[in-house]
Amino acid sequence: MTAANIAQVAGPAALSTAAQPRTALIIRDALPGDMADVQRIYTHHILHSTATFEEEPPTLDDMLARRANVLACGMPYLVAVLGTEVVGYCYASQYRPRIAYRYTIENSIYLDPRHSGQGYGKALLSALIERCEQGPWRQMIAVIAGTNNQGSIGLHRSMGFAHAGTQVATGFKFNQWIDVVFMQRALGAGSTTPPES
Repeated sequence: MTAANIAQVAGPAALSTAAQPRTALIIRDALPGDMADVQRIYTHHILHSTATFEEEPPTLDDMLARRANVLACGMPYLVAVLGTEVVGYCYASQYRPRIAYRYTIENSIYLDPRHSGQGYGKALLSALIERCEQGPWRQMIAVIAGTNNQGSIGLHRSMGFAHAGTQVATGFKFNQWIDVVFMQRALGAGSTTPPES
């Protein structure tokens, strides 16, 4: 996609529709009113894919609480909006709870399957990386379910992530063993300088 048809908005307010073409993709902070669409997208992936190891769809209240937890940690939770429809979402979260991991975060990204392959995932991940580089974090980890999940692996590779390892047969869903692929990229100065104190 070109910059002409992707609008990225850092804050919760959307751009004026008068200034944007009707088909513009807008990336913005997720609002409580978006979470029903987010829950719908995630439910599809739970029930029909191995992209997540969850097997029971969370409720809307669960999803609202998850968003609140991300925001409480000072991390971004973004949605991609096409017209009035949320077509995807992504967020950053704490990679591990122990204190030494505090400069490392994990990304999660999900698209409405009707809108995959159109560059929206790359627009979302690009915006997420940009936002996270404004914070104190130095490494971003992608935890990808399935060595056959070439869409997600290719997306992350295109955004500068490198393969960091594979855990074989770590998950079991839909009567099959599933590997987990780890990919990683530096944020900002990465490990070339100490973190800010």
